[in-house]
Amino acid sequence: MVSRFDGRRTILVTGATGQVGGELLRTLLKVGEVVAPGRGEMDLADAPSIQAFIRKVRPQWIVNAGAYTAVDKAESESALAYAINAEAVRIIGMEAQELGVPVLHFSTDYVFDGNSLEPYTEADATGPLGVYGASKLAGERALLEAHSASLIFRTSWVYGATGKNFLRTILKAARERENLRIVADQRGAPTWSRDLARMAAHVIAHCEASAAETSTTVFQAASRLAGIYHASGGGETTWAAFAAEAIRLDAQLEPEAKLATVTSITTAEYPTPALRPRNSLLNNQKLHEAFGWRMTHWQQSLAEVMKELREAQVASPILNF
Repeated sequence: MVSRFDGRRTILVTGATGQVGGELLRTLLKVGEVVAPGRGEMDLADAPSIQAFIRKVRPQWIVNAGAYTAVDKAESESALAYAINAEAVRIIGMEAQELGVPVLHFSTDYVFDGNSLEPYTEADATGPLGVYGASKLAGERALLEAHSASLIFRTSWVYGATGKNFLRTILKAARERENLRIVADQRGAPTWSRDLARMAAHVIAHCEASAAETSTTVFQAASRLAGIYHASGGGETTWAAFAAEAIRLDAQLEPEAKLATVTSITTAEYPTPALRPRNSLLNNQKLHEAFGWRMTHWQQSLAEVMKELREAQVASPILNF
């Protein structure tokens, strides 16, 4: 997919069919020409197709939101997870370095083991618990090694009004069942996919403004800011509390609906093939200091997403969560 915009900057966005990628596509269309290839044009599991597409398009920015995100399935598909989350990222970095263009890349809280009692900073030791986190960490390292103007943003608990995510799953289940048993001993900060897209647009604008002010290239400006940043929603909660708040808001928006109650359970009561970090909280201070950007508090974001979902449901009653 290619959308042309008045000869302005060309931004290559991977993973445009995903939650973050879809919001990036809509947000970045306002600031430039967005090229969002499908798998048939640029397959992140196929190195030659990545190289060929980047060399054909020659973008001014690459925003990599594409990833293998099936956390549990990754335990049995490690080769594919590493191909997409690590090797593809390395190739993107090499091609971008050759072109002299910055890369904005998304990573995850799963690079940590979750044992810290405090929100993780970028300087904290990593220790992924499973294949997904390990493959994403390998991607971070490969990109930093191959490319000198990489901006890597770790985030957590991503959700939005579209796509497959925890919120939409819970809202659907709450209309089908009387009680939902949800893990309450994992801490984190839900992050709105649109907030991440807006952050990315802000970072791009910041780097370009810096380049103009210093009479340098955008690549040089991004190089001065290169590194890893944390970008998750403000505040903290648990999966159970997040679900309960979503159901509470849903009840306010649709008082006649009969919705489930939430029962808190432990991680041990809900075993999964891949272990999850008990603490997914990320410290976003570095992001604010470098770019002047603060992520929206999760409760504010959730309220906005719930209103968006309700409006869509009223407009098209046949739609469901």
